[in-house]
Amino acid sequence: MISMIQVLALLFTGFALSRVFLRAKDKKLTTGELIFWVGVWTTLIVVVLFPFITSTIAMFLGISRGTDVVLYGSVGVLFYLIFRLYIKIEEAEREITKLVREKALEKKKK
Repeated sequence: MISMIQVLALLFTGFALSRVFLRAKDKKLTTGELIFWVGVWTTLIVVVLFPFITSTIAMFLGISRGTDVVLYGSVGVLFYLIFRLYIKIEEAEREITKLVREKALEKKKK
């Protein structure tokens, strides 16, 4: 029997996957990003439908509960995504600084 939280998780995951495919169709995601996000959401679907898998993985890794495996993995993925965002923001700031400097030098020459 499927629980209400599983139904809600599956609905949310379906919505998230639809957004991923729409962004890919609009060319707003690279192939690598598409594969990453489809992998994340597909993994969530598998874990929601077969929750015992997390316990099996936990036992293999020497962790006491399957929930802990999900929590550790989620935190790891979040930290990775935050790191990527940080790098992109730093690159954008450098580019903005460069453009402002060039614009100021052009204005000074005039």
